[in-house]
Amino acid sequence: MTFMPQSQNTIDPVKLEKLAEVAVKVGLQLRKGQDLVVTAPVVALPLVRLITKHAYQAGAGLVTAFYSDEETTLSRYHYGSDESFDRASDWLYEGMAKAYANGAARLAIAGDNPLLLSEQDAGKVGRANRATSTAYKPALEKISNFDINWNIVSYPNPSWAKVVFPDDPEPIAIAKLAKAIFAASRVDVDDPIAAWAEHNANLAKRSAWLNGERFASLHFRGPGTDLTVGLADGHEWHGGASTAKNGITCNPNIPTEEVFTTPHALRVEGHVSSTKPLSHQGTLIDNIQVRFEAGRIVEAKASRGEEVLNKVLDTDEGARRLGEVALVPHSSPISASGILFYNTLFDENASCHIALGQCYSKCFLNGATLSQEEIKAQGGNSSLIHIDWMIGSNKVDIDGLKPDGSRVPVMRQGEWA
Repeated sequence: MTFMPQSQNTIDPVKLEKLAEVAVKVGLQLRKGQDLVVTAPVVALPLVRLITKHAYQAGAGLVTAFYSDEETTLSRYHYGSDESFDRASDWLYEGMAKAYANGAARLAIAGDNPLLLSEQDAGKVGRANRATSTAYKPALEKISNFDINWNIVSYPNPSWAKVVFPDDPEPIAIAKLAKAIFAASRVDVDDPIAAWAEHNANLAKRSAWLNGERFASLHFRGPGTDLTVGLADGHEWHGGASTAKNGITCNPNIPTEEVFTTPHALRVEGHVSSTKPLSHQGTLIDNIQVRFEAGRIVEAKASRGEEVLNKVLDTDEGARRLGEVALVPHSSPISASGILFYNTLFDENASCHIALGQCYSKCFLNGATLSQEEIKAQGGNSSLIHIDWMIGSNKVDIDGLKPDGSRVPVMRQGEWA
């Protein structure tokens, strides 16, 4: 019997094929002979098959896919022993880290139900997340340090579609989500490859302007927000395509609308409120409010998911400090769609955002040559986690502060100044 998700007939097969092609040719720019590691929800099998086909057509060495399943995940919480929540499949993540060390590329297909674990014991969720983060760290470092070319795309999982469009029957919800994913991923045009080349050029211009300004910090002001984010010494802004240490230029996120850099882990002051919910590992965390002192979160609360948020912040010392700050105009196509995706890959590209945890060594001048000690000395943060959450809206203004204290308008009411 051939497994075929019921949702497939509601998803445009031509655009799904284009998404697979873009993932391989734009997202990864897979090198001939290069191995590829894919992770995906089992319902995304149609997209995995297409990506595998395009990868081999591009000359891939070996494509290996690992699948997750929502019912299987829930079975652990319903029937698993208590001690199992302090463990993770170390052998699997060690294997992934070895694959990346040997030059394999990484592709993740996102699309899990953002509310999957919302009714489960928050303590167990937090313990399981910590165990996974610890086991995954060697592999994550290869990704966050851009040792390899990597990419994330999404598939319209039925359970995710019903969260985004709760009032629609499942087939209609899936079709709507698929259409939104294709539009945001720029595969609903005749030539997606050319569309991505133009988009990457525009993001590069924004990054070049910010790099030319050499701001010492950014000041965010808006409802519930008065936050100064110091920028790491020798920071560098990036957006769109990036060249990994292996020499391959990839688009890590599809979609992407952001330009981003590394904050200084010790130089963040003030308070900030989230402007969109954060979906983290099956838990929805909403109305986040935190206060920073000397770069560290000293107070945190949320109207929903607060217990999980605080357990995330207790992952390690670096979890309470920032590893990324990103600028996205409120008029970005994803924001303009009016859709709340409950998926960070999309929602972070509708809003300016910050990330708790691990920084990207890529976001330093000559980052590829810096040691971990040098990155830390310049203000880069280290952590088991990297979690983006949204703080931008059409009511938020941002100034860039020069070393001499002078101000330059960067964004006004969520738009580039």
